[in-house]
Amino acid sequence: MIKLDRYDLKILQILQTQGRISKVRLAEAVGLSTSPTWERLKRLEEAGIITGYHADIDAKKLAPATTVVVEVTLAQHQAGDFERFEAAVGAIPEIVECLATGGGVDYVMKVVSPSVDAYQRLIDRMLAEDLGIERYFSYVVTKPVKEAGGVPLDVLNGGA
Repeated sequence: MIKLDRYDLKILQILQTQGRISKVRLAEAVGLSTSPTWERLKRLEEAGIITGYHADIDAKKLAPATTVVVEVTLAQHQAGDFERFEAAVGAIPEIVECLATGGGVDYVMKVVSPSVDAYQRLIDRMLAEDLGIERYFSYVVTKPVKEAGGVPLDVLNGGA
């Protein structure tokens, strides 16, 4: 783990909410000149702490969209079973998030599709591909209450 100071943390916090901020404005917000801010930013990228930049897109403004949270349990629990399932999930664009979990459920997925019917057809295809799914539970999202907003740096860093 790389040691981060308050300037590094401030850079990360700002970029999580304002990914398109200019280097000059970032430096002003952090309280450093442009050159040291740029050097810190490059160091954070090279260390793999900053893994990319993206835009948040409201899919419902583009086309109808249904979000479904899915719990998946596999029938077998050998390394190959997990690898086969995870490789298949990686190739399905509608699955926008998949987390391997401990406990009674093997995976929790977030699926975005045009409709509930389209979602069910996707699940039917996954079952037909024999990915080792023993059972799944679907939860249609009725409204987002809190969505991913980045890593809670203050919490993870003890309020630094």
